[in-house]
Amino acid sequence: MSEDDILVQGSSKMKANKAYQKLFLNIGAMKAGTTWLYAVLARHPALHFAMEKEVHYFYHRFVNPSQLTEAYRLREAKNRYLLRFDPEKANIDAVRENLHWISNYLSRPVDDHWYRNLFPLRDHQFYACDFSNLNALLPVEAWSQILEKAEDLRVLYAMRDPLERLWSHTKFHLQVSGQMDRLTKWGPAEFEDFVRSPHIWRNAEYGKVLRNLRAGLPKEKYKVVFYEDVHADQRAMLREIEMFLGIAHFEYPQTLLDRRVTEGVKHPMPEFFSGLFKADVARICSEVRAEGYTLPAAWQC
Repeated sequence: MSEDDILVQGSSKMKANKAYQKLFLNIGAMKAGTTWLYAVLARHPALHFAMEKEVHYFYHRFVNPSQLTEAYRLREAKNRYLLRFDPEKANIDAVRENLHWISNYLSRPVDDHWYRNLFPLRDHQFYACDFSNLNALLPVEAWSQILEKAEDLRVLYAMRDPLERLWSHTKFHLQVSGQMDRLTKWGPAEFEDFVRSPHIWRNAEYGKVLRNLRAGLPKEKYKVVFYEDVHADQRAMLREIEMFLGIAHFEYPQTLLDRRVTEGVKHPMPEFFSGLFKADVARICSEVRAEGYTLPAAWQC
């Protein structure tokens, strides 16, 4: 056996011993176009997506150990998976495959082996793809640990005009929680209290996410994009993402690119809303610039 053969064999063995496959993590920000990217990139033959777009495993492991409780996973299985197919129209092989995935999702313990089993890659697929927005909240030390355990790692972080994202997130949350009446009833104090609550506000801190990525990962392992740039030239941005992943170009159908997913209710931003967060938006923009990024002209900084 030649020296080159030994090196290749050793490299293959090291990859086989890794806890995770090659991972492509899209980490948000929330309401910055990640669901659209998921819907489009899921068509690429080199990318494997589990039944669940957002697994939240790394958030569970590094931030909140009670995220993936048995009760939570049972609710997800019942509400999002088990009742989703029509027995008159469904393909039995697809249903069987999905039920196998649900079995893995409900298994225990929730550990690295559990996570890897959610992504049964086929021969033509290169990346296990997890689009969990909560991964944007990982501490800096988590990134180096994930990188060490993965065969390879690529992380994509999308940002959107901070004020527009805050308003979109606010509308979306009130819509899905059945509280749409508050959009017309609330005044400045109520809106500010709500938007500054952790479940909304922590998604706005772009600078913290960028600093953690810079400190925790080599530059070639993560890519930052802007929502506004994605939709200014969708095909060009998708090609950039493919190049970042090192996968072949795929010709996405135009009908797919034109789709709008998880589009929130249309409701005008109150005139007072921007003033509530003017100083915060200026700070957030400044922090993004300080990380070396040029902001889209549309940002209200």
